Amino acid sequence: MENYNNVTEFALLGLSQNKKIKNLCFLLFLFCYIAIWVGNLLIMISITCSQLIDQPMYFLLNYLAFSDLCYTSTVTPKLLTDLWAKSNKISYSSCMAQLFALHFFGGIEVFILTVMAYDRNVAICKPLYYTILMNRQRCYAMVLACCAGAFLHSFVQCILTVNLPFCGPNEIDHYFCDVYPLLKLACTDTVKVGILVVANSGSMGLVIFVVLMVSYFLILYTIRSHPAGSRTKALSTCSSHVTVVVLFFVPVLFTYIRPATTFPEDKVFALFYTIIAPMLNPLIYTLRNMEMKNALRKVWCQEALWIRRQII
Repeated sequence: MENYNNVTEFALLGLSQNKKIKNLCFLLFLFCYIAIWVGNLLIMISITCSQLIDQPMYFLLNYLAFSDLCYTSTVTPKLLTDLWAKSNKISYSSCMAQLFALHFFGGIEVFILTVMAYDRNVAICKPLYYTILMNRQRCYAMVLACCAGAFLHSFVQCILTVNLPFCGPNEIDHYFCDVYPLLKLACTDTVKVGILVVANSGSMGLVIFVVLMVSYFLILYTIRSHPAGSRTKALSTCSSHVTVVVLFFVPVLFTYIRPATTFPEDKVFALFYTIIAPMLNPLIYTLRNMEMKNALRKVWCQEALWIRRQII
């Protein structure tokens, strides 16, 4: 079949067409986006400017916060613009670029969470080998591997989509460009492509989620005989990670593990992994982590003291 395409732009239908609801959503998600930037920047600056950067867990958390910022910034600014403005158009090239960036930074986040689970597993289950298995060179290598894996995943996702012909309706029933809504508009049979998309996104997400859950189960099994103090500390750290994993993976799996179809609920679930989870991650990692709290106090109290001395 000849691959033809006469669609130069798409119309994103967004979350609602009701003006009052759009205004309310604009204010809500503007607040969320500001909170995402403030929270993740606080974490990044506090870790970088403190001794926590020398610890592998916080070294990885620094990259998770950065990937959160990049990930949500591929979607939220466009969402806010469409909620505020009357025009909700996006060019074909911009749509494909958004699709690539979304899956690239989302893939990095998925793999970083996996490496963080590995870090906790080694720290608790094999403490004698921790400094060897999680030295700085290996941490950098794992971050690079996360980026390479995310690039491969996103590249495959885009190749599958770019080769689709679009010749008719151009209205995407979503607030960003994603594979399933685009498959719905393609002027060809997309069953085979849909299976490949599920294999690329859904299966990958499911396998990683199962690996993460097994990893944390092994941690719980290992610490059952530890002293109460160390057991409480390990549970506190791991519970933060598990909360982040569940918040991110459950809506992702709902969206991508099924056959290539779209539901109205997809937009609501997408809000969780594109906006809500990146906003809550800083709170989860700071409110339940004493070392992170101490680093925040130390860095920002010193900064406030320095500013006060400059003013005086």
